[in-house]
Amino acid sequence: MMQPWFQEAKLGIIIHWGIYAVQGISESWSFYNREIDYDTYMAQIAGFTAERYDPEQWADLFLRAGARYAILTTKHHDGVALFDTALSKLSTTKPAPAERDLVGPYAAAMREKGIRVGFYFSHLDWSHPDYASLAWFGPDGEQDLTTNPYSYSHSGDDLERWGRFLIFHRGQLRELMTNYGQVDLLWFDGEWERSAEQWQMGELRDNLHGYHPEVILNSRMYGHGDYETPEQGLPIQAPDGPWELCMTINDSWGYQPDDHHYKSVRQIVTTFAECIGKGGNLLLGVGPLADGTFDPRQEHVLEELGAWIHKHEEAVYSTERGLPPGYVYGATTLSKDKTLLYVFLFDRPWESFAIKGILNGIVDVEVVGRGTRLKHEVVGGAPWLGVPGTLWVNLPEVELDPLTTVIRIRLDSPLELYFGKGKVITSN
Repeated sequence: MMQPWFQEAKLGIIIHWGIYAVQGISESWSFYNREIDYDTYMAQIAGFTAERYDPEQWADLFLRAGARYAILTTKHHDGVALFDTALSKLSTTKPAPAERDLVGPYAAAMREKGIRVGFYFSHLDWSHPDYASLAWFGPDGEQDLTTNPYSYSHSGDDLERWGRFLIFHRGQLRELMTNYGQVDLLWFDGEWERSAEQWQMGELRDNLHGYHPEVILNSRMYGHGDYETPEQGLPIQAPDGPWELCMTINDSWGYQPDDHHYKSVRQIVTTFAECIGKGGNLLLGVGPLADGTFDPRQEHVLEELGAWIHKHEEAVYSTERGLPPGYVYGATTLSKDKTLLYVFLFDRPWESFAIKGILNGIVDVEVVGRGTRLKHEVVGGAPWLGVPGTLWVNLPEVELDPLTTVIRIRLDSPLELYFGKGKVITSN
């Protein structure tokens, strides 16, 4: 069930943290893709200390970044839980030297700072002995009976064992939903190897709402989720309804010290502005080290992003999707009463910039975060025929923000746009 807070949040942080941070390799996929053997991968658990884990510092950092919700990988595809589970021997409370539940302190710290609490949870479990008991069909329709070759092999469907896996799957979700207070969002992953019917997704949705009626579910539910989750690439056409772009801060979800391909702060700011301008959120991915600290490069990006957001927050929070494409060279958002139009300018204009198609009168134009009033004029148009002119706004170089400049246009009434194809003017 979608909740109003989600579309007002604008920015979330997703934290991929697990034993894969010990060697700084890809989470779960490194053994699935045979980059490392399964036993060597799992041996990392002996080095997962979390000795400097301070979720209160995490929460402070996320708050400074401008995030309104956070999502922690409680269990990735490798099956290693960051919480105290009674249903598996693979967790940070047992063989790992961390020897404690890491989800509880995270949830408490986020909640204390007013950040909505989200849990990532992998449907599939490549370490569970019953997971691979049911065949799945690959993208070309071929039947694959070797989904999980790491611990054993099998030769066909075993519905009894699959039933046991579903009991385990539901049991771990019950632990997450009942042991950590209010859960605001469940971010699922790993559904693709089985069908909606095999997962019993409709029943699962009802079951989860039985624990927390207001919990939001992401799209990895075969049509039983609440919002869409495009990944890594900004959609050209926004999905229908609520959505978020899931994007890494460099090229990796978890901590990989050899991944130096960090996105610049400006790249992230412009992506963020385009997301909210299209009515979505940005879910920015970070990956702590095995000891629970963040790479300073990640902290820097979050701090700088937050400084920009807080300077321009009136154009970010409590706004909605802005103008359709073609009206201005940049992104836009709109106040809830539709009388304030915010324009995000990514490029340096030559003295002025233009906005087309506004039928309203303009009260004033101002630089957000600076308060400078800007000169403006409407050029052309035929208002007696309902054809608006082009609004030109003078923007001196001194008023530009090096990341993205935000301009507020105050209208004399709720926004009205011209959608026409133009007219021949036969009378003046």
